[in-house]
Amino acid sequence: MNQGTVYFFTGLAGAGKTTIGGLFYERLKAKKPDAVLLDGDVLRREGGLKDYTYEGRLKGAWNLFALCRDLAAQGKDVVCCSISMYTAVRQWNRENIPHYKEIYIKVNRETLYQRDQKGLYSSGAPNVVGVDIPAEEPETPDVVVQNDGDETPAQIILRLTERFGI
Repeated sequence: MNQGTVYFFTGLAGAGKTTIGGLFYERLKAKKPDAVLLDGDVLRREGGLKDYTYEGRLKGAWNLFALCRDLAAQGKDVVCCSISMYTAVRQWNRENIPHYKEIYIKVNRETLYQRDQKGLYSSGAPNVVGVDIPAEEPETPDVVVQNDGDETPAQIILRLTERFGI
């Protein structure tokens, strides 16, 4: 059986992971109908995971990428959209997922605070990655997308699909 590819879209809350990853998934699914989309927010909500501490988020990241690895081992291509900004987790991914692609959706802090769709940055809520939980920025992503509004999501997707031959 052929090994699937895991496309990991990472970045802080409000960076555009779900939007860009979702559009990428639609393009991928058109070519590979058995592709799978895993969104960190949906998995946390549907799984009833309410521990937003550093430790809780880290545990969730380990579980998420074990699932990604297992699906890829079954030949599924996986698009995973999650903050999961932990160096140890990304290193494990590279060592344990043969076809692992990391896409870092990077956004300036001003843009994040301006978008603030979920009210995370303006609410003063605890346990926000990049505010009171440290974000370990990817050091060697396969692609960095600067998503401050200079490109449309469609332009970004075109560039990514060309980059990955989709």
